[in-house]
Amino acid sequence: MNIESLVRASLTSMVCAGCGYVAPALAPRPFRCPNAGIDDADHVLRRKLDVNGAEDELRRAFIDPEPDPFIRYRRLMHTWQSATAAGISDAEYVELVLQLERRIAAIDGMAFHVTPFIRRDDFWIKNETGNVAGSHKGRHLMGLMIWLEVMKRFDPTLAQSRLAIASCGNAALAAAVVARAARRPLDVFVPVDASSGVIRQLEELGAQITRCERRPGESGDPSYLRFREAVAAGALPFTCQGNENGLVIEGGETLGWEIVSQLLATGETIDRLFVQVGGGALASACIAAFDDAHALGLIPRLPRIHAVQTRAAFPLVRAWERMKARGVEIDEAVRHRSQFMEPWPTPPRSVATGILDDETYDWAAVIRGMMHSGGFPIVVTENELLEANRLATESTGISVDPTGSSGFAGFLALKRNGTVRRGESTAVLFTGRIRE
Repeated sequence: MNIESLVRASLTSMVCAGCGYVAPALAPRPFRCPNAGIDDADHVLRRKLDVNGAEDELRRAFIDPEPDPFIRYRRLMHTWQSATAAGISDAEYVELVLQLERRIAAIDGMAFHVTPFIRRDDFWIKNETGNVAGSHKGRHLMGLMIWLEVMKRFDPTLAQSRLAIASCGNAALAAAVVARAARRPLDVFVPVDASSGVIRQLEELGAQITRCERRPGESGDPSYLRFREAVAAGALPFTCQGNENGLVIEGGETLGWEIVSQLLATGETIDRLFVQVGGGALASACIAAFDDAHALGLIPRLPRIHAVQTRAAFPLVRAWERMKARGVEIDEAVRHRSQFMEPWPTPPRSVATGILDDETYDWAAVIRGMMHSGGFPIVVTENELLEANRLATESTGISVDPTGSSGFAGFLALKRNGTVRRGESTAVLFTGRIRE
């Protein structure tokens, strides 16, 4: 079947934020800009939404009682827009999602669902610890898997290639659950000190594990470098890094869209959102979701976005500080990536292991979101991470791990220094549960 012959108008497209390249309509592999690597620009594909008179239809998703976010918000997603443009009916699309969800529930004990948004005094908590595989990471990968399942009808090679991811914990576990549900082989590249408990779970889920040591003279995360080699050899990037697969961001947007829906139901707004940042996909997804809501007239303004990193490794904050010191705007910085974003020079160690990425791969989108919203990044210490985690678990009863509560550490830091004022409404994300 010739996919181009089925094209009708779509509200979404995949556009490179670095050079403006637009992926061909319904291209089965709009993962990475083809210009990536030819210069020093930051070539990252982003989903662009053009509401194009469809505001009423898109707004309805935010008041829909449907509990599955991948069904509820499907019309906002590039995957649904592309599928229906290619002649797949809405009913067929929904059934495809439900089939995946049933297999995920059989493996993990639950399918994807709207997660709680809890009010605690002067802040809100979006609790992802009870989601598939125990974190928010599955959202990113479920969105990507739906794309692969749809597009393999038009490109059979998508069904034949192995999937690959570089991760030491939550992302790998989520990838293994979703890949097994789709009956797809998965290669996971992990650091040599990866948790034995996580490795055991990955093996039980059928993932192929490769432990990656740092090689002499190499710069950057060895797991990520071996992942890149696998992708160059033909594996599909089934990863939570937006620079490697731009489609992975919109699955994560379901988290932000849910927050907007939950705020609309209460008649409230938030003034600040604190997001823990390693590779940056979560923050990038939340920013995109709030941008969509603002464009649709659902919220009066964007909340101030605060990216939170640990003192052990803060490549995003370093890039932000370099831009400020040189008086450079983000569009200029994107054209000269290596001057602002580079691998962390030493292997980092922190209790918040999930945000120790050597680079913030989605750095430009996160910095752009902070600048547009009036926010700024925060670096927290190990003591602040530990104290925040203690307070989070004791005061809420939520079994959130130190990575998952690190955004809360940023909130506490700004509250202590008076930046967060009395009466302001803020939100934090609890993103991963405590594991053995």
